[in-house]
Amino acid sequence: MEENKQHRGGHEEADVNPWQIGKFAIALTVVCLISAALLFGLFRFFLLQEGGKAVETIKLPAQPRLEVTPAKELKDFRAAEDQKLNSYGWVDQPKGVVRIPIDRAIDMLAQKGLPSRAQEQAADSVSVPTESGLGPKMLPAGGPLAEGAK
Repeated sequence: MEENKQHRGGHEEADVNPWQIGKFAIALTVVCLISAALLFGLFRFFLLQEGGKAVETIKLPAQPRLEVTPAKELKDFRAAEDQKLNSYGWVDQPKGVVRIPIDRAIDMLAQKGLPSRAQEQAADSVSVPTESGLGPKMLPAGGPLAEGAK
């Protein structure tokens, strides 16, 4: 019991040697610095063996990429599209296909008119498919009630 009364707080000084811990920390730091220097030297040696300086390449991410300046890119895109819509140019020169301004194309279409069906086909003569991708058609034209009406 007297032993317990003598040790009131503090720490045990016999087990911890701060000088040894400090020497270990210094040695660890020196070894790390020497290793880094050796690795740097080895890297330089390999660069010289390859015959030049390291080229820094920028690897772009996969498509689609984010736009860096979206407003400017949209403005440039629209300007290029407007230039195509409002100018003459070749689409395929060997085949004789040209591009004309959109206003001119609208005027030419208004003069010629659009192609339409012949007036012979009446609205009541509707063509009904006899076969589909699922096989032959099961019902006659007009549905199930059309058979009884004939």
